[in-house]
Amino acid sequence: MSESNQYDSCFDRPRLVIKKVLAKPQSEGNGAVVRRSIGRHELRNLDPFLMLDEFSVSAPAGFPDHPHRGFETVTYMLEGAFTHQDFAGHKGTINTGDVQWMTAGRGIIHSEMPAGEGSQKGLQLWINLSSKDKMIEPRYQELLKEDIPRAENNGVEVKVIAGEAMGVQSPVYTRTPTMYLDFTLQPTAYYHQAIPESWNAFVYIVEGEGVFGIPNSGPVSAHHCLVLGPGEGLSVWSKSSKPLRFVLLGGQPLNEPVVQHGPFVMNSQDEIDQTFEDYQYCKNGFENARYWRSGH
Repeated sequence: MSESNQYDSCFDRPRLVIKKVLAKPQSEGNGAVVRRSIGRHELRNLDPFLMLDEFSVSAPAGFPDHPHRGFETVTYMLEGAFTHQDFAGHKGTINTGDVQWMTAGRGIIHSEMPAGEGSQKGLQLWINLSSKDKMIEPRYQELLKEDIPRAENNGVEVKVIAGEAMGVQSPVYTRTPTMYLDFTLQPTAYYHQAIPESWNAFVYIVEGEGVFGIPNSGPVSAHHCLVLGPGEGLSVWSKSSKPLRFVLLGGQPLNEPVVQHGPFVMNSQDEIDQTFEDYQYCKNGFENARYWRSGH
């Protein structure tokens, strides 16, 4: 979709940036530092997305045993490795460029800890599940770096974690319809990416700076989250002397009530109260919690 003039958007109704949030460092887990964009007070959620953290963690810090219910977590390693283990016996390590797409469903307790020397960096996204899917059995989809489809054209590279771009499609099944694209634009490159019009969408800038929406808007630098308004798609220009790397995320809104208490996300306070009872008494999906500890 890069056929149009460099200085125009190829869309009749381009998506413009309607909100810009700087993800500032904060403490999370056990000694870990995250830059939270979605999920902070300026941007509580963006249906169906609940949270986006850019994390940077060095051992012995990390995210020891903790529960989830009612949504999905997507962990994408940018640098280093993380080891995950849960109370159902699932265990594994994701390395640089790998993705773990975890559907917590009715309940998971797990740990996520750095698996190497120095700082381990990545992105973790929380995606809400519809009321009909909140209590499904947990499941995992794990993608190794080499299994993530990629394409390149005119100084633009994209890795397709979910959805489709440049004619390549991800094998990931998204219960809540979602696109998750990792773009790198070389200096002077530009790109136009279609986004389903009914979806909410945002950008998170990982490195460099870029111009988003229309060519005469000001450049935006790393660690900013850009919420996109309505329209057909996003146009991006890389105008600085260094490459621009960003993720573009879009999802179909659920349009359901969101009642969140930490790692539990349901549709009503009664369901949250029930979740706390289930967790406390190790029932309705949390049975294995009675005996399990990760060893971290």
